[in-house]
Amino acid sequence: MFALLAQAADQPQSPFGGFSLLVPAALFFVIFYFIVMRPQARQQNVHKEFLAKLGKGDEVITSGGVVGKVDRVAGDLVLVEVANNVRLRVLKAQISGPYKSPAVEDKPAEEPAKK
Repeated sequence: MFALLAQAADQPQSPFGGFSLLVPAALFFVIFYFIVMRPQARQQNVHKEFLAKLGKGDEVITSGGVVGKVDRVAGDLVLVEVANNVRLRVLKAQISGPYKSPAVEDKPAEEPAKK
């Protein structure tokens, strides 16, 4: 037992004392904040602005994958038209974002192989 106490007493003390472990932890938190938390907060703000500006004719996609045009916004409900005379009531919170149609590239028709 005395050997353990003597060994512990021989270790040099850090000039910062117990704060030497706080510096890496604080550095980790700062890096985590700028890499994860800040971009996520920005994305949430953009989504909130999109939902606030939601209006008739906007093409949206829901969290379930349903794509359609907004027919009417009534409070926290949105009527989404998915086909002619087919409207779904969707909670505004379940709208993932605007639907971006895949870009259609104009490719020239392939010529049949000549023999």
